[in-house]
Amino acid sequence: MDSGRIAAFFDFDRTLIVEESGKMGFRWMLDQRMILPGFMIKVLFSSLFYRLNLLSEERMVRIMLSFYRNRRLEEFQPGSRDFYREYLRPHLAPAIVARLEEHRERGHLLVLVSGSLRYLLEPAAEDLGFDLLLCTDLEVDADGFLTGNPEGPVCVQDNKRRATLKIAEQHGLDLGRSYAYGDHHADIPLLELVGYPHAVEPSGTLEKVARERGWPILRYR
Repeated sequence: MDSGRIAAFFDFDRTLIVEESGKMGFRWMLDQRMILPGFMIKVLFSSLFYRLNLLSEERMVRIMLSFYRNRRLEEFQPGSRDFYREYLRPHLAPAIVARLEEHRERGHLLVLVSGSLRYLLEPAAEDLGFDLLLCTDLEVDADGFLTGNPEGPVCVQDNKRRATLKIAEQHGLDLGRSYAYGDHHADIPLLELVGYPHAVEPSGTLEKVARERGWPILRYR
């Protein structure tokens, strides 16, 4: 893969947007009276532990997915575009979106890589003009109900890396000439794959790694 197309891989939460989409999603569902305040408090505390590196990214995602158990995806899909427009789009990071546009102008394949859920990310991927979306899918049982578990791997950490390698092989990408953007040390397996990794408003651990390795550190504005 040393003579293929160049790609640009973007994390979503706290990279393209300055917030966490999952937490915003639960705020939206709370506003719509689709969720009890008790579960929202659980998510907020879990988010705090995650930011303090006391909870892994995969564990954080699985806690959030448990909300969907015994629900139907159709309950949530119709409002996903309104959610993106009203809750997420206002929090897009201007400097990172500008980077996205630069890659588009250069003809690079644009790939959104996130641990968030497909139904929440699809409106963003469409609005921002991504070519591919790698994310977490919800598992559905034989009766059409969500199990509260992911279908396949949660798209975080090494799973992001494996999904990226698969996409690179399928599309003949030159990872050595490609770019990646992430904010958290959980994104290091993805960032290490490409020739041009970038740390966006990085967590403490990622900032340390980025400075040691000479990776550019970007701000939202």
